[in-house]
Amino acid sequence: MSEREPVTYAAAGVDIDAGDAVVDRIKDVVASTKRPEVLGGIGGFGGLFALDTQRYQAPVLVASTDGVGTKLEVARLMDRFDTIGIDLVAMCVDDLVCVGAEPLFLLDYIAVGAIAPHRIADVVTGIAHGCRQARCSLLGGETAEHGGVMKVDDLDVAGFSVGVVERGEELGPHRVEAGNVLIGIASPNLRSNGFTLARHVLLERAGHQLDEVMMDGRTLGDLLLEPSVIYAATIVDLLRGLPGSVNAIAHITGGGIAGNLIRVLPEGVTATIDRSELIVPAIFDMIKTEGPVERAEMDRVFNMGIGMIACVEASDAHRVLAHFESAGLTAAAIGSIDRGPRSVVMA
Repeated sequence: MSEREPVTYAAAGVDIDAGDAVVDRIKDVVASTKRPEVLGGIGGFGGLFALDTQRYQAPVLVASTDGVGTKLEVARLMDRFDTIGIDLVAMCVDDLVCVGAEPLFLLDYIAVGAIAPHRIADVVTGIAHGCRQARCSLLGGETAEHGGVMKVDDLDVAGFSVGVVERGEELGPHRVEAGNVLIGIASPNLRSNGFTLARHVLLERAGHQLDEVMMDGRTLGDLLLEPSVIYAATIVDLLRGLPGSVNAIAHITGGGIAGNLIRVLPEGVTATIDRSELIVPAIFDMIKTEGPVERAEMDRVFNMGIGMIACVEASDAHRVLAHFESAGLTAAAIGSIDRGPRSVVMA
């Protein structure tokens, strides 16, 4: 029997040294997200966060998890990973504020076929940038190299976020009633939803190239990778500055306006959306026309220019609008809550 060369983990597809290089690259950017409640730094078996029980007398912890879907395929095709971390944070923390919670921290999980330290550093830098926007800490994470299972250039990400809300101050259907006004906060892009359909229409069916110059002098790839707006910090400030003004918030992701707004409606009310108040970004019209994609399908898949919808007291609507405007966000009254069967009507 002939002797064979010893086998190493790296030869089998997992490079521990590359993983250590990633930690060296990201430690400073992770530290830039540190809130006062964070104890210690990265590298331990768990992240430590001391909940402020002076601010929250009866704290309720709220958790959310999400990813960025097949937007990652556009990033892979362009070999550009500096924005998807922002999307990841947005998808997680903007769910937390829908129940009135202040985002506290986020954990990330990155799975790859082979570790490329610069690529992972780009992803984590984006996550840290998103965490700073949301005023939450990147408390920890994991990078897993799946050699022999994932392709060398494959990458997937997931985020896990935790927030806190005072008991009794939770937002939701129990507070919504007829007479409330629906305020939509604009999204200038697809955020992280509907990319399977967008890619199929624009790249496969219409034959566009990611480096093709499109509207505003930007390439199609740049348009598609434009990161999600993160609304969380602005909404937390609104809830603190105008307590009692907001009854519910819907994060408009997969399922569109109707599919997400219905989640915050109690029995006995109908939400009516005025289409004339929606400012639909050109990328949606492009997808609709070049598919072609029927309007009902567009409504079901995409956000149609609205990232969040706040259900507010009618007497406070002008103050809520002024708050968003002062924060640099475009917002408008796009509908109302009326008595009727529990449903969403796109009028």
